[in-house]
Amino acid sequence: MVQTKKLVLYLVIVFVLYTIITSPERSADLVQVGFEGIASAAEGVGEFMTELVQ
Repeated sequence: MVQTKKLVLYLVIVFVLYTIITSPERSADLVQVGFEGIASAAEGVGEFMTELVQ
């Protein structure tokens, strides 16, 4: 089971590196979308907490 997890992790790392090397523009776009999503989620949590306090 542990070896399977390691194999899957290595495959994911190789895939990510391959994607970054072959199309860096697309990879940058995906990273930007991911960070925008995280920022939006954090903003939503902040607004929710603010409303709870008031």
